[in-house]
Amino acid sequence: MPWTKDRLESVVRERLDGLKVVVVANREPYVHTYDGDAIRCLRPASGLTTALDPVMRVCGGTWVAHGSGNADQAVVDERDRVAVPPECPSYTLRRVWLTKAEEQGYYYGFANEALWPLCHIAYTRPKFDRADWVQYVEVNRKFADAVLDEVGDEPALVFIQDYHFAMLPRMLKNARDDLVVAQFWHIPWPNRETFRVCPWQDEILDGLLGNDLLAFHIQYHCNNFLNTVDRSLESKVDMEHFSVTRGGRTTLVRPHPISIAPELVAAALPADVAPEAMRFRRRLRLGSVPLLIGVDRVDYTKGIPERFAAVDRLLTLYPELRGTFTFVQVGAPSRVHIPAYRHLNEDIARQVDEINWRHGQLTWRPIVLLNEHFDAGQVALLYRIAAGCVVSSLHDGMNLVAKEFIAARDDCLGTLVLSPFTGAARELTDAILVNPYAVDEFAEALRLALTMPPEEQERRMRRMRAQIADNNIYRWAGMLLSEAGKLAGARQPVGEPV
Repeated sequence: MPWTKDRLESVVRERLDGLKVVVVANREPYVHTYDGDAIRCLRPASGLTTALDPVMRVCGGTWVAHGSGNADQAVVDERDRVAVPPECPSYTLRRVWLTKAEEQGYYYGFANEALWPLCHIAYTRPKFDRADWVQYVEVNRKFADAVLDEVGDEPALVFIQDYHFAMLPRMLKNARDDLVVAQFWHIPWPNRETFRVCPWQDEILDGLLGNDLLAFHIQYHCNNFLNTVDRSLESKVDMEHFSVTRGGRTTLVRPHPISIAPELVAAALPADVAPEAMRFRRRLRLGSVPLLIGVDRVDYTKGIPERFAAVDRLLTLYPELRGTFTFVQVGAPSRVHIPAYRHLNEDIARQVDEINWRHGQLTWRPIVLLNEHFDAGQVALLYRIAAGCVVSSLHDGMNLVAKEFIAARDDCLGTLVLSPFTGAARELTDAILVNPYAVDEFAEALRLALTMPPEEQERRMRRMRAQIADNNIYRWAGMLLSEAGKLAGARQPVGEPV
């Protein structure tokens, strides 16, 4: 039986047995901003929010997040709540307010200058600052207070998202031992030797072992976590059942690869693609040449300089390809308050200028770099009209751009060039897999993407579309919440719900 919203709703009703569902994430699914005197509600471009919003529409409950919009406080009630989505409210958004100092220390500091580079093999050195660590712990405590206020005395499942909240599970369990606490760690978990460099490794591991269920994208990351705990903490690690017992309490560690809702990507496409595509091409003076695309936050883990180096190498090896295609990179600036990100933006702009100068002809540019936000409709259009999409992450937990590109290709054409260092590569085996560090191989992969016969494109795309249709976001949520429901004493056993 395929996984749908209705099936997930049935699973939630049967398996969670009346538990209130509370999702905790740093990023909010809807942001309110001022547009002159009016207030606009926007959906941020985020793989996490894109994945979880359809789940929360089904589950109801509450999403607790940092209120980041400049009009967020103007629309909440006296308890900092607002009903979302605005067009058809189905769950509650509870906003947590952070000071500039808290945001700097917790988010830009410890989360993204320490944990993010520590967990990604992208050869960026983590920065460990005690003041940032103190803010990280205090913000986790602030979120714990908000969650506890939301659940009151009710039985609840608290579903925590990502590396921003390593301390939160233990805080919640210390306050309410009866809560069911599950966490999905969206980024990789490094090997135990790498994690040892963190000065607060024991505190982080103990915080995460406050979870009843801790999930990662792939088994390899589960194994890394278990090996890290085994090396660092006094506990019983069971590699046969993938669990850790510490202080008399057991944490299950499981792989649950996240996905998307393909129908929502398809729904974002314009009703008539051709005129919208023409307007897009005209605006950027792209002519009618095939387009290769990249859609990423500007982050050093995404391999953007590596893909541009491959374009440079391709045009050097095959100068006859000059003027025959354009690489369009949508790269919304990210975390520019962090020096490593600011320098990356500068380096990428300089690299594009050099490549365009070296290979450009008259009005043709090999690379068009768009440092701007694209909404869901614009991104879906770009996916739909591209000859190929390039995902060259140096290290990635999953990467949902790869899956969104496939979902948008209702024509069953287009090619996906995919790094093997993404979780998605384990599922999307019909992509063109290439090591982003191997520039000559990467260049040849781009050439293959541009020259693959339509019948071969269709054969590969049909299989990948079937894969993401079967393993969609509703299946991810259903399997994960079913397992959490079992821990809460739900009536039915874990497995594929019926």
